[in-house]
Amino acid sequence: MMSETPEAPYYAVIFTSTRTEGDQGYAEAAERMLELVREQPGFLGVESVRGTDGVGVTVSYWASEAAILAWKEHPEHRLIRERGRSTWYATCHTRVCRVERDYRFG
Repeated sequence: MMSETPEAPYYAVIFTSTRTEGDQGYAEAAERMLELVREQPGFLGVESVRGTDGVGVTVSYWASEAAILAWKEHPEHRLIRERGRSTWYATCHTRVCRVERDYRFG
């Protein structure tokens, strides 16, 4: 499902990753992070896809850079990020962007 974002400008965090083999608690942790992020001030929405090759892209949308930094520093999110680097991801790359314009159809 695509997120309903407000009129630009707003921010996007693009997280691209390659998963390791096996679940190893990933699904449960991902569900918990989704529950938790939805409670964060400034969170606007999220879209995520993962291919059969293990490569995934998750884009989260935010009202401000301050909201992004607050989420980054959230204690539970910090622990999960550390576990991601040690257990769930072979590679990952995070990009933070300011959305200046967006276009919609349908």
